Amino acid sequence: MKDSVRIGCYGAMWGDTAMSAPQLLKGGKVDYLVCDYLAELTLAIMASQKMKNPEAGFATDFVKTMGALLPEILSKKVKVVVNAGGLNVEACRKALLKVAEAKKLQVKVGAVLGDDLISTVSEIQEGGTKEMFTGAPFPPMVVSANAYLGAFPIAQALREGCDIVVTGRVVDSALVLGPLIHEFGWGADELDKLSQGTLAGHLVECGAQGTGGLFTDWQAVESWVNIGFPIVDVLPSGEFTLTKPPGTDGLVCPAAAAEQLLYEIHDPGAYHVPDVACDWTQVNIEQVAPDAVRVTGARGQPPTDTYKCIATHPSGFKFVCMGTVIGHDARGKAQRIAHTLLTRWRQLLKTAGHDDFSDSRIELIGGDMEVTLRLSVKHLNRKALEPLVRECATASVSMAQGGMIAPGTVSPVVSAFCFLRKKTEVSASVDCGDGPKTSPVRTEGGFVDSASKRVQAVEAAAPSGPTARTKLRHLCWARSGDKGDAANIGLIARRREFLPFLRHAVTTERVRMFFQPDCKGHVERFDLPGIAAM
Repeated sequence: MKDSVRIGCYGAMWGDTAMSAPQLLKGGKVDYLVCDYLAELTLAIMASQKMKNPEAGFATDFVKTMGALLPEILSKKVKVVVNAGGLNVEACRKALLKVAEAKKLQVKVGAVLGDDLISTVSEIQEGGTKEMFTGAPFPPMVVSANAYLGAFPIAQALREGCDIVVTGRVVDSALVLGPLIHEFGWGADELDKLSQGTLAGHLVECGAQGTGGLFTDWQAVESWVNIGFPIVDVLPSGEFTLTKPPGTDGLVCPAAAAEQLLYEIHDPGAYHVPDVACDWTQVNIEQVAPDAVRVTGARGQPPTDTYKCIATHPSGFKFVCMGTVIGHDARGKAQRIAHTLLTRWRQLLKTAGHDDFSDSRIELIGGDMEVTLRLSVKHLNRKALEPLVRECATASVSMAQGGMIAPGTVSPVVSAFCFLRKKTEVSASVDCGDGPKTSPVRTEGGFVDSASKRVQAVEAAAPSGPTARTKLRHLCWARSGDKGDAANIGLIARRREFLPFLRHAVTTERVRMFFQPDCKGHVERFDLPGIAAM
């Protein structure tokens, strides 16, 4: 067993910078390279590509990156784990092997299979499957359907000697947890370690967002030019240090790491992944060196007996046009232009016998002398929107002075549908070149309830004595994220003594009212005393 394992993440999405993987290889001293290529929209794009070409549907950037770096990766004995397989894992594997063959390189590539549920959609529909948050019925047509698999199939592929492991849809953090399970021999019952390993993956899965990218205090990050990509140095106990290659730009500090911790986790006392229900309410993040923080305190409970799954489905079309309005009263003029166009468009729809728009939005960005206008509408019928392409530019010559509105574009809308499926109904397998082998995973679950129910939160307290108005960001750091129409906002007190006031001032009701009219559901608040956050 190694004393520690160093894992570097070179990307947060399909299309992230090409400078990151060479940077980590050159100066990161990493044992593993990982990259998170997939998002909900990415799967929808890949589904469209695969329908046109049966050999498409994966992240082609990955094959190009490996083509350039494979000799160095193999010479340094660095392993690679990515979810670049998308909706066509085997085609991605074949494309990579073809590149290796052209370079006369011997490489063993494993494929994790079983996440693609498209062949079982009829069964899922007939079973009365509902959306896990809204209870909506399963859509009549989907373009993709995938289960979020866990880390143990990845560990199996590594155990069978693979140099590179390609997956389809797995939870993002599994790309890091899989190598840790393999290297340290963690079992399915070592829940605290699995939670720590999941947190290590979570802190690096968004690439440079864990090393100063998108940081609230952006001025504190001296440069983004050569921003360092994140590395976790993990001990067999699960405790780890988050850092970046020496001599690179960016910033690693407790606040930036805490922001990434809060990203899209919903309930920190029960952050569910297939292998463990994570409790991160008592996590501690401590600066231990320049650009290095130590992360401890994650706890784990048994997981559920279901996989979270996601289907993408057509949801009509949208028309978007943009323009600029300048001069005196620019904001007022832009508002009137937008309402005029929207009223005119509705008249066109009515005359043509179409229903009204299913949604419309006017967005104005700027001040009194110059404003950028974005006007968007949605409709189930593309033909209802196509005439609007012509009916934008007229605002430039017949409405307010200083207005220039460009013709818009019509594009399809793809929506996400989240649902649960029993683990016993999803079969994960691993193909290391000798055919698929079933990957045994625990299916019985055992999760009881959220650790958040037992958290002793700091008491909310109104200020006493003289007061002054200030901006919220002067009291806390913040990070937001969303899955579909569920938003997640995290606040971290800049000083622990600020937390009682933050809990007093930022209530669930005030948040709900602030986001009107868009917030149509309820607002929940969770507390993380370990990092003075909520």
